[in-house]
Amino acid sequence: MKRVNSFQRFMNRRASANCRYQPTRYEHAANCYTHALLIVPAFVGMALLHRLSDNGWERITAWVYGMGLCALFLVSTVFHIITWKRSHMRSMEHCFHVCDRVVIYFFIAASYTPWLNLRELGPLAAHMRWFVWLMAAAGTIYVFNYHEKYKVVELAFYLMMGFFPASVMTSMSNTEGLQELACGGLIYCLGVFFFKSDGRIPFAHAIWHVFVALAAAVHYYAIWKYLYKARGADSLLQL
Repeated sequence: MKRVNSFQRFMNRRASANCRYQPTRYEHAANCYTHALLIVPAFVGMALLHRLSDNGWERITAWVYGMGLCALFLVSTVFHIITWKRSHMRSMEHCFHVCDRVVIYFFIAASYTPWLNLRELGPLAAHMRWFVWLMAAAGTIYVFNYHEKYKVVELAFYLMMGFFPASVMTSMSNTEGLQELACGGLIYCLGVFFFKSDGRIPFAHAIWHVFVALAAAVHYYAIWKYLYKARGADSLLQL
């Protein structure tokens, strides 16, 4: 009984249907710090890929991917800070909550961009380069129209967008890095359990943030190693 009471200090009751969960002050702090600490590393990582780029197309790709990565952690942090200190920021809180959801769609698209732009793809798979952004735009329209109304549908959209572009990756002539890509995807999927566990597990959303950070790190490592570092090494050998 004492253990249950101690958990109640760190966790509120589950939210009712079509309502957002209200974290405790401890959960608010964890939600902020778990992504705030990754903002600077994300910018550094983008700069590193940009420096390793050999041509304009690689630099653009590094910028698109890096901005998606940075925006994810930055917008998430700002939203959680505003939510934590929301006394006179109701409209701004809603605005950043919508932005937080929208950024996830564009982050998924940006995460696929290096693979779709810098690897040779089959004729059908090549269309995924623009289709993944079309899906992000469709997800954005959905969020603006049905924000917090159909949470299961929204989660299904995220998962569909995460898995559907992966179906074309097998058409690559060079499949190096796909194991890391799959590993990162698995980490995201495991984290979804905590994403949907607010009010059941203390600090569930912060734990979800940790899973996002781990998966993003695995994907960044694969992009750095197989798409940028390898190309840079080839260029040095040619010199």
